[in-house]
Amino acid sequence: MTMSKAERALDDLDAMRRGSTGTRVRFWAMVAIIAGFYAVSWNLAGIDLAKLSTGLPRLGHWLMSAWPPKLDELPLFAYRTAETVAMAAIGTTVAAILAIPMAVLASRNITPWPSLYYPARWFLNVLRGIDSFVFALLFVAAVGLGPFAGVLGIALHTWGSAAKFFADHIENVNIGPLEAVRTTGAGRITTIAYALVPDVLPVMLSTTLFWWEFNVRASTVLGVVGAGGIGQELKNSMDLLDFPRLFTIIAVILVVVTALDQLSGWLRKRLV
Repeated sequence: MTMSKAERALDDLDAMRRGSTGTRVRFWAMVAIIAGFYAVSWNLAGIDLAKLSTGLPRLGHWLMSAWPPKLDELPLFAYRTAETVAMAAIGTTVAAILAIPMAVLASRNITPWPSLYYPARWFLNVLRGIDSFVFALLFVAAVGLGPFAGVLGIALHTWGSAAKFFADHIENVNIGPLEAVRTTGAGRITTIAYALVPDVLPVMLSTTLFWWEFNVRASTVLGVVGAGGIGQELKNSMDLLDFPRLFTIIAVILVVVTALDQLSGWLRKRLV
């Protein structure tokens, strides 16, 4: 027996209602899960608005006591800041150089040894997963206090991060030019040099500049663990509650970071 148009319309309406009910249930279940997640996170993070309300006036008092800034140690701060920039520059450069062969291994479309693809990716994940601050702490114990530990910490973390970015970009490039060069009988190195490098080099240089800029900011706190740079003076000022000196150091950091940010942005626009 065939169904009438009215019966079919009623069946379609019932199906839509059931689908709509299921959608609403899934929506509210998701809302409940997200709300529960943030409720637990709020508790684990120890959020205490009462402490904030009592701490803000104290912070305001410290800020007021930081004026006028201390300018008698500007040469020392300039030297420490130059140390920080140098740490970031050397660490980032070493990381970028090491990242290129690792990016080749970690790129599915060009890796010469496919069996090493996943181990290379896992190795990069380990480097990326450990912050430069933690690496610097470990190297302070290994090589002693000073900026060398900071350079090593920056280099290892940036190695993993930069190589991952390089590899992802290589995997997304158009492989047409690669195949065209391969058909001429060219070897793997020649193929990569002439068909791949011109395409990915601007992005690699731009990414390296970004990491240098990022590492200058990040390395300002490496002095907290004794890895040299302006962060060491920052920690000393905080330990002594010398807020005029602290204010001067923060101002120097902001000026240098802003200048490097503008320079890095200007260079990246001309590379990409």
